[in-house]
Amino acid sequence: MAHPAMLKAIAASKKKNDRLDGRKISDLLRCDLLPECYMAPSAIRDLRRVLRYRNLIVRQATRMKNRIAGLLMETGTPYNKKRLHGKAYFSELLENLQETPASVVELLKLSRGQLEMFETVQQRLLKELRENRALAERVERLQSIPSVGQILALTWVLEIGEVERFGSIGKAASYCGLTSAERSSAGKEQHGPISKQRNKHLQTVLIEAGKLAPRWNEQLAALHERELRRGNRNRATLAVARKLVAYLMAVDKSGKPFQVRTVGEEH
Repeated sequence: MAHPAMLKAIAASKKKNDRLDGRKISDLLRCDLLPECYMAPSAIRDLRRVLRYRNLIVRQATRMKNRIAGLLMETGTPYNKKRLHGKAYFSELLENLQETPASVVELLKLSRGQLEMFETVQQRLLKELRENRALAERVERLQSIPSVGQILALTWVLEIGEVERFGSIGKAASYCGLTSAERSSAGKEQHGPISKQRNKHLQTVLIEAGKLAPRWNEQLAALHERELRRGNRNRATLAVARKLVAYLMAVDKSGKPFQVRTVGEEH
């Protein structure tokens, strides 16, 4: 399978049709210049599809939660933000909606039903992935890293696939969308925003993990604090996410649980 981003000559051509595209691809293949694209094994792709569907369900559930809060705010109904989505509190809240229009109450009930359905579906999909024997050992080993939870470990395993295909931490970080775009000319380098050529699923999970990881990992907390002194919170989050990639790669490649290195230990 050819790598689409590396076949820009076809997309940039003034004349573009199937015959010309096929001829260019044939020429590249004949000269052994066709850039190949990595394709994960079918078993990994099947499980990856399940995980991505679970993530879709979670996003829909979040939208439904926001919609419930929006309906209450529209009608001026006071509520406890922290307890709103608890089953007991929500039932009690519905019973006390005396002046709220009946249509809004009905929408709240429907929204709550959808939210419970989403929660049931995502838990079922997560259980299926968690109990998969092909993933269990690798995911458990990655979870030995402080601040790495089940979702991050599953996302890493299924999105990365075969970790041996990455020769360095920098290449893995680039694949995860944690490095900036770089342009160099005449000896001058210019760094732009984060590159759009990335695995968006890994990027999202790693950035979210980068925000929470300093709470559970002393080394990452120190790194986050050091970057914060420079005055950029987003840069600090990215630095933590890159360090997480380094930890994940080290554990995944070595096949051993995570161990904190002492100061005098050799690298």
